Formats: sequence, C-alpha cells, structure tokens
Amino acid sequence: MFFSQLESLSKSELKQLNLLREYIKNIENACVAFSGGVDSSLVASIAQEQLGSKAFAITGVSPSLAPYLLKQARQQASWIGIRHEECQTNEIEEPNYYKNPENRCFACKKELHKHLKEISKKSNKAKVLDGVNHDDLQEFRPGINASNQAGVMSPLAELKINKLSIRSISKALGLPWWDKPAQPCLASRIPFGEEISSKRLEQIGLAEAWIINLGFKVVRVRSQGLSGRIELPSDQIENFLKNVKREKIVKYFLSIGFTSVSIDLEGLISGKLNRDRKILQNKFEKLPK
Repeated sequence: MFFSQLESLSKSELKQLNLLREYIKNIENACVAFSGGVDSSLVASIAQEQLGSKAFAITGVSPSLAPYLLKQARQQASWIGIRHEECQTNEIEEPNYYKNPENRCFACKKELHKHLKEISKKSNKAKVLDGVNHDDLQEFRPGINASNQAGVMSPLAELKINKLSIRSISKALGLPWWDKPAQPCLASRIPFGEEISSKRLEQIGLAEAWIINLGFKVVRVRSQGLSGRIELPSDQIENFLKNVKREKIVKYFLSIGFTSVSIDLEGLISGKLNRDRKILQNKFEKLPK
C-alpha cells in the first residue's frame, strides 16, 4: 500500500517525507513501538508502505495506558494495515516507576524496550523504531535516554521532523488522526513523589474517558492525593461548566474513588508537571543553606 499525497506540502515538508521514506526503506525489518499517537502512527504508516510484511507494530499494555487509547491504537493499526501485536509490561512493579521519581519515564521505557528487544530478536532481528520527534529532544524526557541505551532508532528526531510537520505530513497522506491530541501516559497526571498505583491510574482513565464521552476531546484529570483536578483547554472551560451539571461531575468522580473534584481555571497546559517541577527546584535553590 502506497500512501498517495492528497494535499500539497511545503518544499521542506515534502523533503522530510521523502527522507523518512528513504530512511525506513533501507531497514531490512522494522518493529515500531506503537502508542497510537500521531508520531508513532506516521512511522508505522511509512514502515508498512515501504516494508510491507517486514514491518510490524507493538503496543505495550499496562495500567498506564488508558483502555480507550488502546482501542484507538488497534483501530489505527488496522486502518494502516500493519501487523499489530501487544505485549504486557510490568513497570508498575518497579520501584523506580511506582515511587514516581522525576526520571520515572526512564524506568517505564526501559521495561518496554526490554520486551521489544526480545520480540525483535525473534522477528529476524528487526530494528526497533519509535515516534520520538525533534521537538521531544528539547524537553525533559528521561525515557529517551532509556530508548537510546536500548539502541532504538528515532527516524523523526534524526531527520529533525517536528510535531507541526508530522501533523502536516499525516494530513497530506490522508491519515484520519492527523490532528489527534497528544496523550501522555496516565502516570503523567500524578505529581512527582506521589506513588503510582493501578487503582489511581484506573481512576484517571475512567474520569478522562467520561469527560471525553461528554464531547470534550482534550482533557487531563490530575490526581493529587484523593482529589481529581480537571484540566480543559481554556476556551472550553466555560462551555463545560455551562453544559455539564456540577452535581453530575461530583457524583461521578466520587463514584470512582475521588474524594473531591475541581476545575483548573488556568486551563490545560501540556507539561504542567514539568513546569511545577522547575518552580519547586527554583524555590528550594533559593532557600538559605
């Protein structure tokens, strides 16, 4: 299957697409770490296009992956036509993960790539590819170090393809999810230092799925202790408060184990936990020693 270009691209984006095709074409066998996000879906699409049966996608399944996102990953892999497998990962049992230190993502990716390495060995020593993009390299992403140590290839990052270009290329190729919101793992909703448990992750996943089913496409539910804090894009807060009864929100959140619920009036800001981490670091650095 060759993905025809349905819309025009800028010269630089067209060049990036051609480079991505050439990059993956030169890989004998490819195993794509597939989350169902826009980035890994583009890599999986081009891998299927260029390598056919010599490419397959693997999704790591654990409590940190919301069930609705796993369902979407399955649907997207089916649409692409790539062989899709799932593997159970057990990062929740690793202290360096569930104790939720700042480098929690390192433990998570290390666990994932331990499984992918074994799977790839059994599949003609397939090269493992991920969806890390050029923008990710500018952020606090400990998981990238784990991927690098495991020898994972990151074509989008290596070719300096950023998120904006990924969406443009995906749209031009007719990938229906080109504008799919970013969805970090559920553990990212829990402040560093607060322990992660399967129960907390399940609560967050249920709360977010409930709000999405109400028609709000982009949402985060931060879990702070026993409290749930709803984050929506700032231009959706008024709409949410106007159309969803307060009593209904409270009743649902209490029913899934939260003891209180609030709405963040600042709105959804990607990477807010990392921002809070920096604020705390600066605060403690200024304390007298």
